[in-house]
Amino acid sequence: MVETENRLRHALEQRESQDSLRRLTSGCELVDFCSNDYLGFSRSEVLKGRIRDEVAKNTGSMIGSTGSRLISGNSQYCEGLEKFIADFHDAESGLIFNSGYDANIGIFSSIPQRTDTILYDQLVHASIRDGIRLSNAKAFSFRHNDIVDLERRLKAEGRVSQEGRFAKNVLVAVESVYSMDGDCAPLTEMVELCERYGASLIVDEAHATGVFGKGGEGRVVELGLEDRVLARVHTFGKALGSHGAIVLGSKTVRSYLINFARSFIYTTALPFHSLASVRCAYEYLASDKEQIAGLKERVKLFKTLIGSELADKMIPSESAIQCVVIAGNSKVKAVAKGIQESGYDVRAIMHPTVPSGAERLRICLHSFNTEAEIENLTNRLGALTQ
Repeated sequence: MVETENRLRHALEQRESQDSLRRLTSGCELVDFCSNDYLGFSRSEVLKGRIRDEVAKNTGSMIGSTGSRLISGNSQYCEGLEKFIADFHDAESGLIFNSGYDANIGIFSSIPQRTDTILYDQLVHASIRDGIRLSNAKAFSFRHNDIVDLERRLKAEGRVSQEGRFAKNVLVAVESVYSMDGDCAPLTEMVELCERYGASLIVDEAHATGVFGKGGEGRVVELGLEDRVLARVHTFGKALGSHGAIVLGSKTVRSYLINFARSFIYTTALPFHSLASVRCAYEYLASDKEQIAGLKERVKLFKTLIGSELADKMIPSESAIQCVVIAGNSKVKAVAKGIQESGYDVRAIMHPTVPSGAERLRICLHSFNTEAEIENLTNRLGALTQ
């Protein structure tokens, strides 16, 4: 045990020496410019009231789900919610997972087979990468949002027909909106490439859910690509202010994941209160489109107020995620600290979360941020990054 403790301590000391040691914080009283609560749902009194009413209406519900969905944790309420969400996103079917991480682990550890190949954008979520590691498939990255590089990889992995057997499958994994850059994938071009080379596209919509599309349906629906992707992952813990995720696709995809996705099979199901929160969040989103419009206005205001010098340091983005690149862990931490001392909660994203030299301030805009807060933040950013 002593040897293991020493090895763990050494790893932590190395992180400390690199100025990249992670620590938990809580009880922040600063103005929120760092959370994924894009529409303010997690703090909404209206949504809290809707959830209370939904729970009260279902008097037979239990505190816990009691087991996995394949044993005792399933319910008509959960299956009805899956159908409700699938309809909202114009999908044939859906399967709820306990988190977006679980959903990606489930997809990428079970669908790709030993003879298959996974091509993934180099900036995809860690959960996708971890799922890929659990699969038996070959996997190669392609340059971020680079259509030419993706086509090069697709050509190299072209399908080979085998008599009496399925041809080799190629799966392409992307995010519709990237969590650490805030930019969007060229989904239409990617779909066309996948169709040309017989590949299947899987899209993680975590940071597009509730934000993109007329009603928050995500970028796949916004672009009219619903029937041209194999699966989509929508998470509930960001703009919807709840917890969990759903994989959308065909009935075949849903049934396959029920049978083969270990992160679904071998985990206790979400409890009723979580399911009720998700349903109420979707209903609230559907009832008030002004929240999405308000967020877009604040993104536009932020981009308008950013000076030209600071704009040159920013990653191009039309999403709620706006990033200022400040190379070096120590330097980006110092700028973040200065902004926090001014009352604004902006966090530094450091290596190894992002590549060395690409450290950045990750600024998340919300529908509840005021014009004065955004103006003061941009002024402080300009002063600290000169």
